[in-house]
Amino acid sequence: MRGRLYCAALIPHEATNRASLIHGKEQPKMRHRSRLVYLAFGGLCVAVCCGFALLALSPASAQRSEDVLARGEYLVTILGCDDCHTPKKMVDGQPMPDMTLRLSGHPEGAPHPTWTPRDVMERHALFLGDPNMTAWAGPWGVSFSPNITPDEETGIGEWTEEAFVQGLRTGKHQGQPNGRPILPPMPWQGYGKLTDGDMHAIWEYLRTVDAVSNTVPSPVPPPGPPPGPRPGE
Repeated sequence: MRGRLYCAALIPHEATNRASLIHGKEQPKMRHRSRLVYLAFGGLCVAVCCGFALLALSPASAQRSEDVLARGEYLVTILGCDDCHTPKKMVDGQPMPDMTLRLSGHPEGAPHPTWTPRDVMERHALFLGDPNMTAWAGPWGVSFSPNITPDEETGIGEWTEEAFVQGLRTGKHQGQPNGRPILPPMPWQGYGKLTDGDMHAIWEYLRTVDAVSNTVPSPVPPPGPPPGPRPGE
């Protein structure tokens, strides 16, 4: 008995720990250490994410965002987007944009003008517009100003910036190669030459205006060929 006690006293402490580990006595400590490692790693990830978030919200970044929106508002104003995309109301005998429906396009259910080739000959009218200045009839048919508010169902809320930009660059709806053409009086040929930065600014600003639910009708196809001369002409 004394011999066994004496031998046990001579066994190094590390060997005793290994023996305990073999018999499973150290497993709770190992699990505890693993939890500490996982917690430390998780804390590090949270700290990194918070750091990136703070960087994104830095004063310089916020100032850049404000500058982009200010540029977009300026461009939307001077390019006359309200002239065609905002319904009108009469003020002192003048058609003025109804800012409660700003940029929502041709009002759903509102009447639209009609046009035939004879209007050119008899009325000297190449095209006709409606009182809202959101529907236009001419040789191309009838075009309606679309809803360009960020409404997800009836506006451009589900569009991508690329679709918006390519539409202005190519004159095709949402920039699709086989998309329907963007019809007059939309001057996409000129707007398509805006810089990428200006396009981005306009897009970002349009995302901030009030969303208006308004379903704009599809374009009406053009009329048939001009009629032949009337009897006696």
